Amino acid sequence: MEITVLENESGNRIDKFLAERTEMSRSAIVMLIEDDYIFVNNYLIKKNYIVKEGDSIEINIPEPKKLDIEEQNIPIDIVYEDNDLLVVNKKQGMVVHPAIGNENGTLVNALLFHCKDNLSSINGVIRPGIVHRIDKNTSGLLIVAKTDIAHTCLAEQIKEHSFLREYQGIIIGKTKENSGIINAPIGRHVMDRKKMAVTIKNSREAVTKYELLEEFNGYSLMKFTLKTGRTHQIRVHMSYIGHPIIGDDKYAPQKKYWDLIGQCLHAKKIGFIHPISKKYMEFDSELPDYFQKIIKILKNN
Repeated sequence: MEITVLENESGNRIDKFLAERTEMSRSAIVMLIEDDYIFVNNYLIKKNYIVKEGDSIEINIPEPKKLDIEEQNIPIDIVYEDNDLLVVNKKQGMVVHPAIGNENGTLVNALLFHCKDNLSSINGVIRPGIVHRIDKNTSGLLIVAKTDIAHTCLAEQIKEHSFLREYQGIIIGKTKENSGIINAPIGRHVMDRKKMAVTIKNSREAVTKYELLEEFNGYSLMKFTLKTGRTHQIRVHMSYIGHPIIGDDKYAPQKKYWDLIGQCLHAKKIGFIHPISKKYMEFDSELPDYFQKIIKILKNN
């Protein structure tokens, strides 16, 4: 990656500057500097280097350390399966793929046991077969590719916004309009790199369509349709307009919402063109027990 420092960017420490210009955290940038992966004007620099207009910064990203992913006999709800793909109904609390500090008990561990070597390799050994993700505490449907051809075709549909992704969630309060579209770019939060935010800095287009399904006393059941698929998109957008998803420990008020272990958000429906048969396929899932329990509580109140 090569970056040139502009006139209005001069005077910042290089770690702060690069954190704002990339999606990397300052700590990750410091590690790259200390391991001699970052050059300025073809010279190695220290982490407290102050960037100047015209500086040419070269960032070399080392190959990621591959985890030894273990096959695990973990029950998963497979809604549909053929020779090219699977549709899985992920439970709330399950991580999609392994990461440092979270190597086991993920959907990928379960898929490796179920599918063995029959998963696409496009996303490498860490995320075999994973075409798109949903958050740990978001439940619902996601698609898994068994072949690289299927993976490429499905990823292209997502890129072209022809892949249907419909969610339901419960928000705090009620939106001003019963339906609408939020078109607000999302990027890494400037102060907290573990969070996303609506921002014009180093962000990407993010579009969420919302619709009121049912109103309760102080809460609303909503339907969300994604045009884009940014990290935490629905959660960030709803918090941005003042109606966060209940139970969201990152973007909602720190309040206990009954016994929720995370955001009350479910990926309810997906629709796509099958990569081989070219037929349109659509899958709809029931709201899980935890979600229905919250609805029952709200109706009784």
